[in-house]
Amino acid sequence: MAQCLEVVGEWWTMLIVRDALWGYSRFDEFQRRLGISRSVLGVRLERLVDHGIMVKIAYSSAPLRYEYRLSEIGRDLWPIVNAMRQWGDKYRAPMGPPVELMHLGCGEITTVIQVCGACGEPVNPGNVIASSTRSQRESIS
Repeated sequence: MAQCLEVVGEWWTMLIVRDALWGYSRFDEFQRRLGISRSVLGVRLERLVDHGIMVKIAYSSAPLRYEYRLSEIGRDLWPIVNAMRQWGDKYRAPMGPPVELMHLGCGEITTVIQVCGACGEPVNPGNVIASSTRSQRESIS
């Protein structure tokens, strides 16, 4: 858990990941959208690259410029970023959500719910329990 927080537990880092999930990839785009200093942004992007959350891809050779794209493990942060967005929309957006998600499949504004990967039913703290991992349970039997 501590290693996870070291990577994504910092405010600017999650905002960078959020913007990358929304399709932004260039240093100047992140800086303009977030109002973050160039030095702080550079450090955060390099940390994301070092931890494999983003990949750095040259898009111009004269001058040399890079895009920062999410890797698979970076894209897997979507549920976390979206849950934080939905929480903020519910409890900290008195004028309504600043961003809404439209589902491309049906064209409707939507919220995202967590569902059981086995049966598809919605899950919440009231209908799940934490237990040891399956491999730990099997080794005990």
